Amino acid sequence: MKNIFTTLFFLVFALSAEAQIDRSQMPEPGPAPEINLKDPQTFELRNGLKVLVVENHKLPRVSIQLSIDNPPVLEGNKAGVSALTGSLLGKGSKNIKKDDFNEEVDFLGARINFGSTSAYASSLSKYFPRLLELMADAAINPNFTQDEFDKEKQKIITGLKSEEKSVTAIASRAGLALAYTKKHPYGEFMTEESLNKVSLTDVIQFYEDYFVPANAYLVIVGDIKFDDVQTLVEEQFTPWTKATPPSFGFTKPSDALYAQINFIDVPNAVQSEITVENLVDLQKKDPDYLSALMANEILGGGGEGRLFLNLREDKAYTYGSYSRLGNDKYVPARFRASASVRNAVTDSSVVEILKELERIRTEPVTKEELENTKAKYTGRFVMALEDPSTIADYALDIETEDLPKDFYKTYLEKINAITIEDVQQAAQKYIKPKNIRIVVAGKGSEVIDNLENVTYKGRKIPVQYFDKNINATKKPDYNASVPTNVTAKTVLNAYIDAIGGKEKLAGISSYVLLAEAEMQGMKLNLEVKKTNKNQFMQDVTVAGSSMSKQVLNEDKGYMVMQGQRKDMGPDEIAKVKDESAPFPELNYLDANVSLEGIKTIEGKKAYKLKISDEKSIFYDMESGLKLQEVTTAEMAGQVMTSTITYMDYKEVSGIQFPFILAQTVGPQRFEFIVSEIKVNEGVSDSDFE
Repeated sequence: MKNIFTTLFFLVFALSAEAQIDRSQMPEPGPAPEINLKDPQTFELRNGLKVLVVENHKLPRVSIQLSIDNPPVLEGNKAGVSALTGSLLGKGSKNIKKDDFNEEVDFLGARINFGSTSAYASSLSKYFPRLLELMADAAINPNFTQDEFDKEKQKIITGLKSEEKSVTAIASRAGLALAYTKKHPYGEFMTEESLNKVSLTDVIQFYEDYFVPANAYLVIVGDIKFDDVQTLVEEQFTPWTKATPPSFGFTKPSDALYAQINFIDVPNAVQSEITVENLVDLQKKDPDYLSALMANEILGGGGEGRLFLNLREDKAYTYGSYSRLGNDKYVPARFRASASVRNAVTDSSVVEILKELERIRTEPVTKEELENTKAKYTGRFVMALEDPSTIADYALDIETEDLPKDFYKTYLEKINAITIEDVQQAAQKYIKPKNIRIVVAGKGSEVIDNLENVTYKGRKIPVQYFDKNINATKKPDYNASVPTNVTAKTVLNAYIDAIGGKEKLAGISSYVLLAEAEMQGMKLNLEVKKTNKNQFMQDVTVAGSSMSKQVLNEDKGYMVMQGQRKDMGPDEIAKVKDESAPFPELNYLDANVSLEGIKTIEGKKAYKLKISDEKSIFYDMESGLKLQEVTTAEMAGQVMTSTITYMDYKEVSGIQFPFILAQTVGPQRFEFIVSEIKVNEGVSDSDFE
């Protein structure tokens, strides 16, 4: 009975105590927890290499990070030499052949990666002595050979070519080049021309100049003992010759003199890439550094940021809009707000981004926004402490950024002390609407007219034009007049003549096309079969399974999407029948096709023919060849646009066929590379059943 009474007493006491708590009020935050960060153990070699060691015996693993903290380097007309240097490092050494080196790394279950001024390795701790030896040997005794140089150079050139038509890559390059100029280390970029000027001798010289221990830090974290590390590091890295990198000056970049739009025309773009940017003099050691981070986080740090909530959640202009605030101890960094948006809302998106930049400067953030952001930073900081390498990273920051010794020990205390006023002052200091540069890369023919009417505080923002290499240029002319003697039929006849002639095409009864593309790591296989008897089959497969298939057999047809078959209706059959002929242009000669004007496609002037309300085709004014088809269709209440660009024409059986079919649907772009075309063979009636 006594136990029952005692239990009831405490239950009543607990309920009455709970009743006295007002849960409608947010509890006052407690004091910031004290952070107990142990300092790593350190030592320095005579050649200048500084070593930081963090012992952590929870797991039998070890990681090694080599960082060389050099000022930025201007590569000039040989831009790309650093990229080549980084790609050649780590391919064995003068003492170990590349294949033997890679085989041993694999045998150890280890990883080793190199950059032009960095290296990283990790493995089980029992292999640490050998791993350190391999890493040091590859770093100090690189084996630069002409054969490997040629291979790596070609890889980089191939990558550059793949980026030539990427609006994302062009926009990224433009943002840096316009902010810093192309004569600054952060603004220059490599091209095929600059890369071809780089020789193996240049790579060796770059390595000897900049891969040196004067500004180097070696960070070792894991299940190791300090004394053992010191012995091994001294043994392996003492041979690294003492040297200091060359020093030189370059012009300090400056902000735009006035707010302006810098436009780069990318005719194949299906969406616009927007970057609104200005330069900031911000370093980690600055008193308002954390306040500035808070301001940026509230503006555009993630899904809770104002930019995201406005442009995505409210306006549905984009999948996401974010902002970034950089810091740099050598030169000004960048503040930038960005979004990838539909062409039709490019100007509206610019306006909304500018509104949010103005609002973060002029209106104090709310208490809720600030508290939520503080909680986010606190959570990130505490979570990071669970990783042993964090201790080393923080110690490296203190060494390289000239931070107070207790910077991270008092980090949460500093975060909690930030006020609404601190956030607004930081926003006003580092976000500069009067000097803002709005970099837009997109399809000029669809967005320029509206961009030229964008206003900020009642004034039009001037537009300046640049080409893909970020050279100033004139406004593109999208309204070139069609010569009076050119009609839709003359354009179609020019195409027919360009690919083989009417007589040759009339002799084609069928053809088969096989092609392959890669999308998000998956291989897509395309098979197309056509005949002159209203028979058509198109099948896209992945790993042997059909993703999308269309079949037309005279007056019957069906579609298969992800295993689900659907018979075509009369309207669908009519549309497919129009395209089923081996060369539809022969049929277009007798159809109601109109010449709509001249557009620039892939940098070439092209005649635009309107085939139907849903389809337009563009033909090169010079060669006559078909450059692009644009088709619109309504799906689930939304209008979708599909673009096919035709490139790399080659002759098969006397007919010119495109061997690259670049297809863009929404934000997705993939290139089908044709592997085989058969004319008048390989097709039977059973293919269309």
